[in-house]
Amino acid sequence: MVGTKMVVGLGNPGRQYVGTRHNTGFRVIDALAETLGIEVRKRKFGARFGSGELADKKLILLKPWQFMNRSGQAVATALGFYKLGANDLLVATDDMALEPGRIRIRAKGSAGGHNGLADIIEKLGTNQFARLRVGIGQSQDEWTVDYVLDRPTESEKPLLDAAIATARDAVLCWIESGIDEAMNEFNMNGR
Repeated sequence: MVGTKMVVGLGNPGRQYVGTRHNTGFRVIDALAETLGIEVRKRKFGARFGSGELADKKLILLKPWQFMNRSGQAVATALGFYKLGANDLLVATDDMALEPGRIRIRAKGSAGGHNGLADIIEKLGTNQFARLRVGIGQSQDEWTVDYVLDRPTESEKPLLDAAIATARDAVLCWIESGIDEAMNEFNMNGR
């Protein structure tokens, strides 16, 4: 085993939030779990998590089980438990600034107005961790909260399903080949 990587998907716990735009990060974790045969059911750190292996690395998949704007403590606690640094972390989340179906992976950055990322940055004391944003677009007709907590339209669903699959592949690339390779492959050609 060469090292350990942790992938965190952001969302809100509870049945009423399943399938909402804001739970896109959870969907990325679910896609990874299915592909890798990892069950994300254990309860610890204020989260649901599971572990497995990929590319000679231990992999931890984590879904913080508090509301998204309080995700940071679960992430910080899990990183501390496994003695991991921020460079071993990737956070997957929704992004209203990207069109539905687009993804963007970055090595570091600001919260960009995302409360879940802001809380993680605050609790870790750094923004030097990888993040993968999945576009959900934005509505001119609804309040932001109503929009992100609503389910995608029928026309958005196939775009978001494809984006989740691409996001899964980008995370696998990050684990196997590193952030530079993942950015080169998945941030080009309008993806």
